[in-house]
Amino acid sequence: MSHSVTVSGQDGAFPGAPDRSVLESALRANRWLPHACSQGTCGTCKIRVLCGEVDHGRPDETILSEAERASGLTLACQATPRTDLTVAPLNDVPPDGPRHPLRDHAGTVLELADIARCTRRLVVELDEPMEFSAGQYAELIVPGSVVARQYSMANPPSESRRLEFHIKRVDGGLATEGWIFGSLRPGDRIGLRGPLGQFALVRPQEEPAILVGGGTGLAPLKSIVRHALSNDLVPSIDLYHGGRGQADLYDVDFFRALEAADPRFRYHPVLSEEQWDGATGVVTDAVLDDFASCKGRSAYLCGPPAMVTAAVKVLKRRRMAPRLIFKEEFTVGSAPPVMSPV
Repeated sequence: MSHSVTVSGQDGAFPGAPDRSVLESALRANRWLPHACSQGTCGTCKIRVLCGEVDHGRPDETILSEAERASGLTLACQATPRTDLTVAPLNDVPPDGPRHPLRDHAGTVLELADIARCTRRLVVELDEPMEFSAGQYAELIVPGSVVARQYSMANPPSESRRLEFHIKRVDGGLATEGWIFGSLRPGDRIGLRGPLGQFALVRPQEEPAILVGGGTGLAPLKSIVRHALSNDLVPSIDLYHGGRGQADLYDVDFFRALEAADPRFRYHPVLSEEQWDGATGVVTDAVLDDFASCKGRSAYLCGPPAMVTAAVKVLKRRRMAPRLIFKEEFTVGSAPPVMSPV
């Protein structure tokens, strides 16, 4: 039995299934709530329950405390409705953010290749197209479990049936070591759902863009680069990609060729633990060295939380307006117990 969910300030209600999170039900109804990680680690989707009752799930106490739950707060990505609900987001939904309904998809693995140290490229041909915005991500479903892991699309939205993912191996990871770096093979069928996330380049902008990625944080930035240049959405793009050594860099030839072919694009690989003929040091310091001022520019940042935090500080130091800084932090998800195949 579905419950009715109303978002304060928005017209109409949508059905909230008792076995789905409030966030998932909203996105499936093409009704947007603020969200980022969708796995309870960032707190972006925090909402206040104005009327009704929810099952909070098992939120991390550091993200949603017992006192917050008692005051009526919950995480939309974790909470499921027990009754009809009226809720109010604590964070604003960007008016020009991506707007694509969440859908279930299935497809076939076309490519599975090692492209860098502990990093694989996974290409999936979907049975049906998945509309998304450059920068968004999908959840891949690990077979035989209830586990879903989030990976950003690296291809542009124009390629809505052939999705490209860049995946870093996690020691002991159920999705990576146990599946993508283990049993998965080309030709296998795969289930996923998407799109998700509010990190995206959607509309034309006047500001030149600085993109900073750490590791596989390059994936959504590659999508943004290809989409922006193909559709003339930005005046210019400087892409910074950080790794410990040359073994961590990938798609170098692709970006070098793009740089040679398009004067609007500049590529800056940076190594933090290896000397070479390119830039060395922390990737955010390379941005600091290259720009005396970032006023009038925008930024798209993706990678580990420490890198994203450092990049925000650097850009603000160089006078970039905070409203023009867009970020996506990669976090390692927790794994629920393995369940029987469905």
